[in-house]
Amino acid sequence: LVQAQLAVTKAFNLDQISAISDPWREASAYGMEFEYPPEGVGRPKEVFIKTQDDISKVKLLDIENAERTKQRIESVRKMAAEVGQTHSVLGWVEGPLAEYADLRGVENAMLDLIDKPELFIKAGEVIVQNAIAFAVAQIKAGADMIGIGDAVASLIAPNMYKEFVLPLEQKLIAAVHEAGAAVKLHICGNIKNHISYMAQSGADIIDVDWMVPLAKARELIGPEVTLCGNFNPAGVLFEGSPQDVADAARQCLKAGGYKFILMP
Repeated sequence: LVQAQLAVTKAFNLDQISAISDPWREASAYGMEFEYPPEGVGRPKEVFIKTQDDISKVKLLDIENAERTKQRIESVRKMAAEVGQTHSVLGWVEGPLAEYADLRGVENAMLDLIDKPELFIKAGEVIVQNAIAFAVAQIKAGADMIGIGDAVASLIAPNMYKEFVLPLEQKLIAAVHEAGAAVKLHICGNIKNHISYMAQSGADIIDVDWMVPLAKARELIGPEVTLCGNFNPAGVLFEGSPQDVADAARQCLKAGGYKFILMP
């Protein structure tokens, strides 16, 4: 992970090196089992939270000693030692709903929010405590920014996000700030109806996926929060010409305003 990220960072002259790799590190620490095929991404062998009683399996973790979370912490430490004086070092944690969906399964998690929200509320409090511990450990290892990935939140209604997810994200983000790092909140997908609530999270940077009109996102979120995005990585970057990429970049820079980071 470290050598690959260092190579990419240097090859493309990036400003930040990232320790993100996959969403399964915290889930592995909880005891969820995965298959890692030679080609392809890891996949769970089975759902970790099968029944209501399994919520009790979501416990406080020894986050600094669990194998895969420890590996990310050590990766951050090595990245910071290599380029921390010249580059931002981005650590990463799963957001509360994303982690719950990892453990419960996306469909089950969606149904819980409708029929049994108390299950998510109970598990979410523990998940956030573990996320805070994981984030703080990465900050101590040298990360100056923590990314929070809560992508599945784009699948729920904005009012459900506001009621159930936002308070937990606010708690996590406040703890990261207290530990001395900035926060990037990543909820990919169409978040145009969620972004005004995301602005209340306290995040310093909010990622905006390509299907969200950037000018509208800026209008909804105001001038103070940094936006990061947002041209189509497949339709423009992969399939387009160099001129298409340049045109899309210029359009984003114009729409994004002063506090804006260009990223496909």
